[in-house]
Amino acid sequence: MDEIAVSTVVYLPPEDIYEFLVDFPRYADYSKHLRDVRQSGDGSPGTRYALYFSWWKLTYTAESKVTDVTPPTRIDWTITKDVHAVGRWRVEELDDLPDEAPSDADTACRVFFEVEYDPDSVSAGDIDLPRFVSLGWVIDKLRPVLQKEAERIVERIVADIEGRPRRVELTIHAKPGP
Repeated sequence: MDEIAVSTVVYLPPEDIYEFLVDFPRYADYSKHLRDVRQSGDGSPGTRYALYFSWWKLTYTAESKVTDVTPPTRIDWTITKDVHAVGRWRVEELDDLPDEAPSDADTACRVFFEVEYDPDSVSAGDIDLPRFVSLGWVIDKLRPVLQKEAERIVERIVADIEGRPRRVELTIHAKPGP
């Protein structure tokens, strides 16, 4: 399994962060490659999402399902079509404000976006590939794109959720395999 995990500090209470994160269709606003999200459910376990991606010459619809929630600290999900992948948003309240906290911050949380996926679980028949393009080539090219996309989403969410832009320091906790 490959892993992608990024985190950053957000200067809001966990409840506010959770309510923002559970509104999954909004994620298309933060992603370069996620074009649209369609939701079936209210965000609780069992809620399904169709995620419409576009990258290079490929388009793909991923299907996911919320598997568990622990408000206000965790949202777990799984991909239900074509690739074995699971992920989560985690929110951990910090005991102390970091030194670099804005002067008006009262609380801080570390927010994690974590994904584990098996690139070998995808078969060439699952994705409509251009002629003469191998699935192995696509997977090799896609690994760094996935990492950058995770970083981009977290950076944009922080600016939106806090209501103002600021320099966001991301911590990369794991990187995709070779």
